Amino acid sequence: MQTADSSPSPNPPGARLLVQEPTTIGGYALAIAKALDHSGVDSVRVLKAAGIPPTLTNDPMSRLPVSTLTRLYRVSAEVTHSPYMGLTVARFIHISNLHALGFALAASANLMEFCLRLERYFKLASQTCEVKVTETDEGLELRCRLLVDVCAETEDAFLGFVVLAMRQLYKSDFNPLRVALSHPMPREGAGPYEALFRAPVAFAQPAPVLVLPKGDLRSALLGSCPELALLNDKLSNSYLARLEKGDIVTRVRQKIIEFLPNGNCTRDAVASALCVSPTTLQFKLAERDTSFHDLMDGTRSELASGYVQQSSLSITEIAFLLGFSDTSNFTRAFKRWQGVSPTLFRSGEKTVPA
Repeated sequence: MQTADSSPSPNPPGARLLVQEPTTIGGYALAIAKALDHSGVDSVRVLKAAGIPPTLTNDPMSRLPVSTLTRLYRVSAEVTHSPYMGLTVARFIHISNLHALGFALAASANLMEFCLRLERYFKLASQTCEVKVTETDEGLELRCRLLVDVCAETEDAFLGFVVLAMRQLYKSDFNPLRVALSHPMPREGAGPYEALFRAPVAFAQPAPVLVLPKGDLRSALLGSCPELALLNDKLSNSYLARLEKGDIVTRVRQKIIEFLPNGNCTRDAVASALCVSPTTLQFKLAERDTSFHDLMDGTRSELASGYVQQSSLSITEIAFLLGFSDTSNFTRAFKRWQGVSPTLFRSGEKTVPA
């Protein structure tokens, strides 16, 4: 997602950069290029005008500053004379443009898993927003907490991509209950928004939001593949740890995933691997309103759901992969996480997480 502000002033020579500008995965610009080509515009010329190198790839570590993507959208809007460029781009974002996150989304078992993966790993795609998933009386709310100001095209492209991807993976007649956007309605009207979302669209709202019907959350998706989803979850965690080296929560979660199978995943072991004392680690996590125990429990829960859906793994194997000393302890933990035993969960008697 991109900011609506221009590039920040460069730091004086020798100055220490205190705040690093958020970045977006380079593959997003490739989707914008496809949308430009479809509109009859020379994308190579536009990307060059926006200062984007022609060597751009989908590699998640190939990043572009948010201000650069904003500049690209501004140039694109000028040459296409379209106030709906973001909606056009939404149709050209392919899962491969999001690398591991995209492939994990495509392999999700259902829409709930799809949304929870967006919540966990969206910063791999963009550092400008945090996605929060909440169940309400109305439905499942997917809300974006913007960390910086973003341009209208960014909101349109992201929410449009999410809905179009859900239709592709689930069913073509799937529609959200409602959509909220934080930017004003274009002077030309809301018609293209209502045509894409096929739902009521509100503008100038506090935050971008999609509300999804509860009845569709548990239905199987066409590309469901637990093994592939889990593999790409781990890749996403790995890339996030590299991308956000200063994020203690991301680094601890990555070490937990690494240490769980060897049965020595303790706070002291993780602290040692991160070159800090256990007390310092706990203090840093407390500053982020979490703890080592909470991260361990949450990570185990996420991994367990993926492992149990893999019929090639026995319950005993899964217990040891997650660092449990025996299957009874794992079964008790799994019932606490999912409301049913691992065996019943595997047979299809699942509950929808709150």
